[in-house]
Amino acid sequence: MESVRGEPVPEDVTALRRFNRYFTRRIGALDDRYLGQDRPLGEARLLFEIAGSRTGVPLRDLRTRLGLDAGYLSRMVKALEAQGMVRLGTHPEDSRMRTVEPTDAGRAEVAEQNRRADVLVSGLLRGLAPDQRLRLTDAVATAQRLLRLAAVTVVPVDARTADARACLDAYAAELDARFPEGFDPADLVGPGEVSGDAGAFLVAYEEGRPVGCGALRRTEPGVGEIKHVWVHADARRLGLARRLLDALEAEAAARGLAVVRLDTHPALTEARTMYERAGYTEIPAYSDHVYAGHWFEKRLPGV
Repeated sequence: MESVRGEPVPEDVTALRRFNRYFTRRIGALDDRYLGQDRPLGEARLLFEIAGSRTGVPLRDLRTRLGLDAGYLSRMVKALEAQGMVRLGTHPEDSRMRTVEPTDAGRAEVAEQNRRADVLVSGLLRGLAPDQRLRLTDAVATAQRLLRLAAVTVVPVDARTADARACLDAYAAELDARFPEGFDPADLVGPGEVSGDAGAFLVAYEEGRPVGCGALRRTEPGVGEIKHVWVHADARRLGLARRLLDALEAEAAARGLAVVRLDTHPALTEARTMYERAGYTEIPAYSDHVYAGHWFEKRLPGV
């Protein structure tokens, strides 16, 4: 397949677009009356998201979660309000923040929306044998996991920012719970160790929320050390830790570092497995780090 500019389109792009066209038609996403109710899919999905909260959802959270333009979101919310489906309010802790919550009528419509959606999907699956349903369920779960990973952004940030510190605080709390001897947050890298020429600090964002981090610091000429690779529990099993590791290696290569090293605690068996699969080789101790029980090294290609 070629694009309108005559350039070849990768097969994975073509395949995903083909699936999108097929699936949106089969579930009725193109109908102005989604699931036979008196509203298009966009409004139906927005009402579904709002109905999931009993205390009111900040409009800014909805914009981020659904990736909507502020003006478009405002128009849909006003339409739902005029129909008696939702009501607007202000956040109890910040009067400048607008919130929206469902009315009883809104909750009732979402309940009916869920019932109709279940019927629709049951009909789609009826033509499959049990083993085929299982294969489809596994394929859908895999597709969702990979699409979530694809939507995550990994960017360098100042290690002094609130997002960076929140990630490190969560990382430290988790290690304190997992290590038999506990963990002292004083062991965390300081902002100066991972800033400017000294190193870098990366944060992974999913829908605007920090869900992972990793640090790189230069330890000697041509050698860098990777520290604090962490992923929030809600974003695990996506492959995000490996993506953070790859991004830190790319950052090291861009800085002219030929070798990266890292260490890990004996309790973090999953970390050791990931490092070995990523091409790291276990080496003798290169530091007297109190929490280290295994030390690894990797030579970066092309540096």
